[in-house]
Amino acid sequence: MTTTSRRPAHIAMFSIAAHGHVNPSLEVIRELVARGHRVSYAIPPAFADKVAQTGATPVPYTSTLPTDDDPDAWGTELIDQISPFLDDAIQALPQLADAFAGDEPDLVLHDITSYPAIVLARRWGVPAISLSPNLVAWEGYEEEVAEPLFAPLRASERGRAYYARFRGWLAENGIDEDPDRFVGRPRRSLVLIPRALQPHADRVDPAVHTFVGACQGDRSAQGHWERPAAAHGKKVVLVSLGSTFTKQPAFYRACADAFRDLPDWHVVLQIGRFTDEAELGDLPANVEVHRWVPQLDILRQADAFITHAGAGGCQEGLATATPMVAVPQAVDQFGNADVLAALGVARHVPMAEADAATLRTAVLELTADPEVAARAEAIRKEMAAEGGTARAADLVEAELS
Repeated sequence: MTTTSRRPAHIAMFSIAAHGHVNPSLEVIRELVARGHRVSYAIPPAFADKVAQTGATPVPYTSTLPTDDDPDAWGTELIDQISPFLDDAIQALPQLADAFAGDEPDLVLHDITSYPAIVLARRWGVPAISLSPNLVAWEGYEEEVAEPLFAPLRASERGRAYYARFRGWLAENGIDEDPDRFVGRPRRSLVLIPRALQPHADRVDPAVHTFVGACQGDRSAQGHWERPAAAHGKKVVLVSLGSTFTKQPAFYRACADAFRDLPDWHVVLQIGRFTDEAELGDLPANVEVHRWVPQLDILRQADAFITHAGAGGCQEGLATATPMVAVPQAVDQFGNADVLAALGVARHVPMAEADAATLRTAVLELTADPEVAARAEAIRKEMAAEGGTARAADLVEAELS
């Protein structure tokens, strides 16, 4: 059962042009609109149509962040991967302030990467809620993870300049706070992943962070996957590296070769935008290739999932109780892969070891183990009880009250 606040409110959501940051929020926004709230969603133009489909009003702004079309632009060093967010925040803040001038919201929702949203919420004197599409900080996170990771950066010339610029920008906006805490320690947070995916979940502050789990909603607009006649009676494995780090023809060939001599298996291979199908060579008859697939629809029918372990894919695999082979590519995916393996529902296979024999063995052993199936089903039930979209909307309305 859903609840409704005393009056319809104006809610502003802020995010960046990245599927992994926009998609998790969409069903929450759709639900808030359905409850009668007016939602303005600040987003670069490339995602405006997707946002508009929820009933929210897109508020377009110009972003300088690299997009999913150019993953190599993020570089390989930590400073190259965090600096663009500060650069973008500094140039976007005046745009966003102007866009909402005279129409300030009653509450701000924001992705974890949207620094201007936090500044504006404080300027406007309204509550701000982070919608986190991935893991959050636990008690002791700074000492155990952040300090070892960021200490060399803070000691470097480029790192010192970055932190000085960040502190100066915050000070200009009346905020006296350490940049890392500003980014990583929100006042209030709804975590859009299942609690099972969160490391040290028992040490996460429940007064700040609430795990609402997967907010998946109706995916019919993404289409449906029809099992080919030749695949009837066969087991199905889905292979997907998401939307960004997909220029991996050798990996896709390995996945096809892993099942080349297994006639009882059918492979659905999603290769994304950056791999030419011709690079895959001669594929066996039990492999179908697509640039994009309705992932959740396939997972509801699949027996195994070879995934990059992005937050979205992980929770879809868990929500459908599908055993996973996690082959992480970047950022939080390595940690996600370890968590899945620790849960007993997946194998973590480093990319350098992801040859055909290793992938085949991992899938066959996972799908033959009844304990893996039992653990996956138990997690699926736990996730279903977390509340998802309706609970997230209830908690937003509680802040309005």
